[in-house]
Amino acid sequence: MDRIKPAAKRTNRAGTMGGLGGFGALFDLKAAGYSDPILVAATDGVGTKLRIAIDTGNVDTIGIDLVAMCVNDLVCQGAEPLLFLDYFATGKLDVDQAARIIEGIAAGCEASGCALIGGETAEMPGMYHGGDFDLAGFAVGAMERGADLPRDVAAGDVLLGLASNGVHSNGYSFVRKVVELSGLAWADASPFSEGTLGAALLAPTRLYVKQALAAIRAGGVHGLAHITGGGLTENPPRILPEGLACEIDLGAWKLPPVFRWLANTANMSEPELLKTFNCGIGMMLAVAPDRAEAVAQVLRDAGETVVAMGRVVEGQGVVCKGRLL
Repeated sequence: MDRIKPAAKRTNRAGTMGGLGGFGALFDLKAAGYSDPILVAATDGVGTKLRIAIDTGNVDTIGIDLVAMCVNDLVCQGAEPLLFLDYFATGKLDVDQAARIIEGIAAGCEASGCALIGGETAEMPGMYHGGDFDLAGFAVGAMERGADLPRDVAAGDVLLGLASNGVHSNGYSFVRKVVELSGLAWADASPFSEGTLGAALLAPTRLYVKQALAAIRAGGVHGLAHITGGGLTENPPRILPEGLACEIDLGAWKLPPVFRWLANTANMSEPELLKTFNCGIGMMLAVAPDRAEAVAQVLRDAGETVVAMGRVVEGQGVVCKGRLL
């Protein structure tokens, strides 16, 4: 507790009440600026990306992944993440390891404008062995009544993609199998980037919260899709009404080297790649055509690489044009 209190304190924001250590955590929605709020909640984990973090001892950014998987989902509903709680379970507590993990969680919260107001550290001998541990995250956000997304998605809406930072936090059981097939070790030089393979595959999930909220507030955003498990073929339809499809131009961006290496090593087909990984696009927005350039500029001003990747059309699911591989 003494090690993590300063990290948690750095995440304080309007609405935070008290500190760590109580049986529950309080948050003041009125102090956060909401008059008629709707609460939105999300929970997630990091999956088997944890195995790489454990095996390499590089646990400093896995907490960012945990936060990102929760808060990126919240913002897709139109909500501003306000508070976060974590659950950290291990066989025998290593204070330094736990502190590094939770400091990563705090860094993710701070970058998302979200307060880390509590959590649980569980020491469970016999359940976890060696240096193994597990993580779960719980985020709560709010929006004013009537501001929920998606809404008003229509044929002609422009699809804007925001660049990913690599594999993010999905598909790692497959990734680990591909690494096994390649014969490489985590400490070997990465075949697709600088540094070691382990470090390259632990690149943290990007946080899109502040950028996405700025885009929503600029007007014209009808929907957002966080590109997680299911990739570019199964996530975009989640924002579509019946009778509409996403037409995606696969030639609009360049496939990042990590995905090309995974596809080549595993002999993946393009459809398999598209439904397994984000393929370089971590978040997608459906935007009114007359607002697309203005929203894209807001996102660029916030530091995003923005790709005009297609349009909403009549149909069903995702229709892909061009090639990535």
